[in-house]
Amino acid sequence: MTGLTRRGFLGGAAAITASAVLAGPAGAAGRRGLSVSGERFLLDGKPFQIVSGAIHYFRIHPDQWRDRLERLKALGLNTIETYVAWNFHQPKRGRADFSGWRDLPRFIRTAGELGFQVIVRPSPYICAEWEFGGLPSWLLADRDMELRCADPAYLAAVDEWYDELIPRLVPLEAQHGGPVVAVQIENEYGSYGNDTSYLAHLRDGLRSRGMTSLLFAADGASEFFMRFGSLPGTLEVGTGDGDPRPSIAAMKEFQPGKPVMMAEYWDGWFDHWGEEHHTRDAAQMASYVDTLLATGASVNLYMACGGTNFGFTAGANTSGTTYQPTVTSYDYDSPVGEAGDVGAKFTALRSVITKYTKAPVGPVPARSPRQPAQTVTVSGSASLLEALPVLSKPVRSAQPLPMERVGQATGLIHYRTTVQGPHAGPLSIHGLADRALVFVDGVQVGLLDRNQPSGTVEVKLTKPATRLDILVDAMGRVNYGPYLADRKGIDGWVAMSTQQKLFGWETRPLPLDDLSGLRFTTGAVVGPAFHRATVSVASPEDAFVALPGWEKGVVWLNGVNLGRYWKIGPQRTLYAPKPLWRRGENSVVVLELHQPGTAIEIRPEADLG
Repeated sequence: MTGLTRRGFLGGAAAITASAVLAGPAGAAGRRGLSVSGERFLLDGKPFQIVSGAIHYFRIHPDQWRDRLERLKALGLNTIETYVAWNFHQPKRGRADFSGWRDLPRFIRTAGELGFQVIVRPSPYICAEWEFGGLPSWLLADRDMELRCADPAYLAAVDEWYDELIPRLVPLEAQHGGPVVAVQIENEYGSYGNDTSYLAHLRDGLRSRGMTSLLFAADGASEFFMRFGSLPGTLEVGTGDGDPRPSIAAMKEFQPGKPVMMAEYWDGWFDHWGEEHHTRDAAQMASYVDTLLATGASVNLYMACGGTNFGFTAGANTSGTTYQPTVTSYDYDSPVGEAGDVGAKFTALRSVITKYTKAPVGPVPARSPRQPAQTVTVSGSASLLEALPVLSKPVRSAQPLPMERVGQATGLIHYRTTVQGPHAGPLSIHGLADRALVFVDGVQVGLLDRNQPSGTVEVKLTKPATRLDILVDAMGRVNYGPYLADRKGIDGWVAMSTQQKLFGWETRPLPLDDLSGLRFTTGAVVGPAFHRATVSVASPEDAFVALPGWEKGVVWLNGVNLGRYWKIGPQRTLYAPKPLWRRGENSVVVLELHQPGTAIEIRPEADLG
């Protein structure tokens, strides 16, 4: 979706004529599905103004897909749009997973049952403030591979993925009676590169695998981004925010005689840890959307429905010097919020949208029921360092290995070596991503952060052989811009007194996807530790978990990773959706990396800062 600047993407030229790409292989304006006729879109041969909203199936529990889609129906939309996150379906190279939460066809069919047209924006790259922009981390194991271009190794990986993905989408296209009417090629490529042969390869890959839908490319709505991201014969649409008139003018000038569409019109924004929470005025957004639709242009509201970066799926931005990880919530100040809430923005936008879609809508949806507030205390704890043998097996090497070298996608990663002493001096880490807790014989002596690359920790070694532990807290991989190759853990070396490299390491991957081996005990635990509590629930409903007094870590509810928390905010609560709760006793496990609080709160309301 978005980033620190505005981006673009696209389709190609080569073997397919311009008219075929714009209208789809069936060509004629009267074909089933979406096509282009001059400055208009046609749906089944009739003029159609796309009034769409973005919703991400991978950010919403599947048991809540229909509820959220019904709320978007009540907003008056006639179309919904979703990205497809490659790494969500194929975290390891090989066969992809489309079951359960990953059942993309089920999500699309549900949208079709509710009367929506569907725009699909498949991989390989999506940005979306999602871990690594949707790319799978295993791509980074090949240090010679160049991402998002016609590098043969990268194209081979993409082709394998498309062999899994596209055959699942083709039966859902309008030509086969399904709701899918348009498909994006890559994502905002004009903000990244200029390899048109790569974009042509993606476009041709979609067509050769049977996709017949209208193909389009979306870039920041300015001549610069569209120039790099567009190709002859592919419909170019825009992304942006604010007053839509300059964007509309830019698209008309760049691509005269074609329909105008804002494929991402940002009605909110996302948050980084340690920065402010973003909101946008409801009345102003409604006025902007009214202005846009009054011109006859089409729109996709990004986001129409918020969601959650469950687990370790939040991405990050970077300028190359400053690293900015994204928070767990992807509420985005959307008209339909992270927990399905609707408010002033929903009401204001609905009054505008229904003027153009003429959609019959029912009453404004009620808020979902919530659990009553309660506070629970920790009943047991388990030291992370002591639990290493049950959490992971070590990989031995001369130098510490980054996550990608040991086949790890996300989580934390631990390094251990033995250092000769006695000695005292600064310890430094070269190639750190992202925060490192440093321990000498099990006692924490310092913290290093990638945003202070010249930082050191003073280490005093009093024995002939001292155990050195480094626990790296890896936040999200960069999801936007030229710094995508964001390897996690230590992708370099560790040095004493600035020049002596330390060799002989054990690297332990800590994806933390199975905590069943932990043994909790009562009593105080020093250092990073898992803390367990039990929450009794009379009737499962939506709730939010708050950790006042805790510093930084991760929360699991009944074995499902709700995401990261951090006292620097702005986010203060984690969304715990109804389907994850059980009637009776529920297990909450918190991995606190620093100092635990005294209690865990279950709240009925979110606090996003």
